[in-house]
Amino acid sequence: MDWLDIKEFIKDTFKYIIVIVVVLVLAIYVVSLQQVVGPSMSDTLNNNDIVLLDKISYRFTDIKRGDVVSLYYADTKYLIKRVIGLPGEYVEFQDNKLYIDNKYMDEDYVEDVITDDFSLSELGYDEIPEDMYLVLGDNREDSLDSRDASVGLIPKEDIIGKVRIRIWPLNKIGIIR
Repeated sequence: MDWLDIKEFIKDTFKYIIVIVVVLVLAIYVVSLQQVVGPSMSDTLNNNDIVLLDKISYRFTDIKRGDVVSLYYADTKYLIKRVIGLPGEYVEFQDNKLYIDNKYMDEDYVEDVITDDFSLSELGYDEIPEDMYLVLGDNREDSLDSRDASVGLIPKEDIIGKVRIRIWPLNKIGIIR
């Protein structure tokens, strides 16, 4: 083996290392795949669906009402929920209708969903604090979400990213709204 062979080997190896580093950076900071576990987001997302998670956009844009997000819960678990309440708002459900700051809000992203009466005051708040969010599953009758004191309001730093696209099952590939 001569010096040219060694030099060529090092060049090739360096290219592979660069590709591996780029893939790792993308997976850690930009996008990742996540599997939906449980029925809490039915009919929007179903158990075992696989989604593409955008982990970078919230560094440049605000979290919005209606966004479907992935979040940390209980150290080792992840939840996928929909953002309902934003910082500074008072949220309540009365007679299966969402009210934000006493104004009715149409939830066009869910159909035939029954939501029991709930108010932010049940969690001990007059309004959602800064950098906190109220999140709910679309399947309100079978969802562990902000209405449960064990979950409560979600700090911004616990939101991993926005669910953008369902990639599995193949017959349901599409953008999530």
